[in-house]
Amino acid sequence: MTAAALPNLPVLHSEWIKIRSSRAAIGSLTAVFLATTGITALTAAAIGTAEEGAMGDDRLLGAFYGVNFGQIAAIAFGATAFAGEFRNGALRVSLTAVPNRTRLFLSKVAVIAGLAFLIGQITGTVTFVAGQAFMGSYALGLGDPGVPRAVFGSGVYLMLIALLAAGLTALTRSATFVMSLLIPSLLILPFVVGQVAGGAGQFMPDRAGQMVLRAVSDGSLGPWTGLGVCGLWSLTALAGGWIALSRRAA
Repeated sequence: MTAAALPNLPVLHSEWIKIRSSRAAIGSLTAVFLATTGITALTAAAIGTAEEGAMGDDRLLGAFYGVNFGQIAAIAFGATAFAGEFRNGALRVSLTAVPNRTRLFLSKVAVIAGLAFLIGQITGTVTFVAGQAFMGSYALGLGDPGVPRAVFGSGVYLMLIALLAAGLTALTRSATFVMSLLIPSLLILPFVVGQVAGGAGQFMPDRAGQMVLRAVSDGSLGPWTGLGVCGLWSLTALAGGWIALSRRAA
């Protein structure tokens, strides 16, 4: 990959304008924050002080309960942010302005990643603080063991899920297909695979990525190795999307 294919400020700015102009993408990005934070806070307010472990045996993981719902919005953001290129000949227009397909692809991925990471970090911090405010004597503090890692890792995880969806959308050219594939896969498939394949479900992107949210490892993956496995899923999807964008006609 040459320097001529790397993103530059004008192309990055144009990609930001595209995403900012997409109500579906911005709505999904907003939903990442609202779903993750809101569901965690509401659940903690309802049952957080009922008994120790009401939010789950792993108190740290329970502090990010809403991530299970926020990741659905992250999938929608990554998919819709990329899908705009495949509607009404938009890709031909983009390639006229940016003939280098690799630069176009990397610029779009960089903006998606940057926005998802920023919102993910804000979401992780607010989710933890808001949820623990309702936990009473069972509350964790920001300085407790594992908490800074989980807060930071939650944002990285949401970014990786958005990139996974973006890469698959570039590969398939259909946000609808990607969402209909990923959402049930992340919610159901890891449990099925885990039961029939001797714990292989821990290597699915969501189960692996959410290891960074746990106080105690569950399986052979640690917090960072689990996040790394999730990153490999996203990188593979992005590689497939780049190959498809590079070789297919606009």
